[in-house]
Parts: sequence; structure tokens; C-alpha cells
Amino acid sequence: MPHPVVAPTLTTERLTLRPQRRSDFDLLVALYTTDRSRFVGGRRAPAVVWRDFMNSVGHWPICGMGGWAIDITASGQCIGEVAVCQPPEYPETEIGWVLFEGFERQGFALEAAKAARDYARLTIVPPSLVSYIDPDNAPSIKLAQRLGGQLDKTAATPNGDACLVFRYW
Repeated sequence: MPHPVVAPTLTTERLTLRPQRRSDFDLLVALYTTDRSRFVGGRRAPAVVWRDFMNSVGHWPICGMGGWAIDITASGQCIGEVAVCQPPEYPETEIGWVLFEGFERQGFALEAAKAARDYARLTIVPPSLVSYIDPDNAPSIKLAQRLGGQLDKTAATPNGDACLVFRYW
């Protein structure tokens, strides 16, 4: 079966996970030029954000997985992104998430991550699924645990980075 060219649209009780748009890039630039990005690779120049954005979008037609923008369905407001992907430096397929400022502690990240995880289980079916998380990122560690992730101290990390690996299967 051919891979989807763009991300399929997924819906949850409150959210729509949709293909990313050009306007989402501007929101990501705003995130990655602040300290808020410290747990997801740190500050980046807009050109680097563009390459990462295109990586997420381009994963779909080549790999059958990639990123989604997260919208609040009722308002259409984009509040972050979630992705299931495996760039070359990742030893395993990863599920990752980031919310824009002001949308934390409302259950949005967990709701979006569950939808992406379930899609991965039923459609992508990678041999494994993990999250690579900065050891100081307590909110994401808690989310990974609530999502069913188990800490795997023996797992390889991207580029040998010092991060925690939470395994879902």
C-alpha cells in the first residue's frame, strides 16, 4: 500500500490533528527562538526550524509517518505539534510532542499523543515506539508514563545524546 502523501486528519474529543501548513512554520519559529525550546533541541535559527519542519512534513510520503499540527477543534487554533517519525539519527521510531505556551496542563498533549500512538499501533505498525526525553523535562516524563511508556535504561539514543528513552512496545 502506498504511503499517505500528507498526514491523515485525526480527531479526538477536543482536538484535530491535521497536516501541517505553511502558517504553522511561523508558530514554530516563535517557539524555537525562546527558552521554551530548551527540552526539544534548544534555540534554532529560522533556517534550521524550516529544515526540521520540512523533515516532519516530508516523512509522510517517504516513510508513511510524520508530524501533525494540533488544533483545538472548536476554535481551529493551532496549539502545538505531535509526530511519529524516525529520522536517520533515531535508532527507533519516536513519538514526540510540543505545545505552544499557554496550552500546558490542560491534557492536550496527552490527548494528542494518545491519538498519534493509536494511529501508529494500527496503521504504521513500527517494530517499536519510544519517546526520547530530556532528563530535566518532568512534564514530558510524566506524560510518557501516563501514555504507558516504560523507562528503558538500555536503549540507544539519537547520536548518543543523554536523554531518557520511554518504550511503549
